[in-house]
Amino acid sequence: MEATTLSAVKVYVGTYGKYNNGSLSGAWLDLSDYSDKEEFYEACRELHKGEEDPEFMFRDYENIPENLISESWLCDKFFELRDAIEKLSDTQQEAFFVWCDHHNSDLSEEDADDLISSFENEYQGEYKDEEDYAYEIVEECYELPEFAKTYFDYSAFARDLFMTNYWMDNGFVFRCA
Repeated sequence: MEATTLSAVKVYVGTYGKYNNGSLSGAWLDLSDYSDKEEFYEACRELHKGEEDPEFMFRDYENIPENLISESWLCDKFFELRDAIEKLSDTQQEAFFVWCDHHNSDLSEEDADDLISSFENEYQGEYKDEEDYAYEIVEECYELPEFAKTYFDYSAFARDLFMTNYWMDNGFVFRCA
């Protein structure tokens, strides 16, 4: 999944009728300009008002996962999901798509609020590496005297954490579900 945010989605909207007649005419529409699918389709109808009953063709698109759009279809849940994800910080949005890839979540089928809730339960933050996360766990969860910290094997602790309870991808750490 390439998208890291759904607030910058653009779709090039043409029609099958024009395409079949050798024309690629259409326009890029920014989905952030529309509050819901009906408003977006109304803009598509306005764009191609010269055609009677146009069949829209999404010839190209940017910043949207492929399971939310195809050449002739835009997912009914796109706007709901976009609005739910916009509540996350930019870093969390990027982590969300990493998490979705790992879980093979079908964004077009699942409830947006449930997806966000599951993500928030598993997301731990962004770290330089596994050992960096282990340092934080030791600091937060264990009251080791300073001299003991110098002997503590953070590398081995990180290895054990990530063998059982956590996973990391692209710098983001997640708790296993």
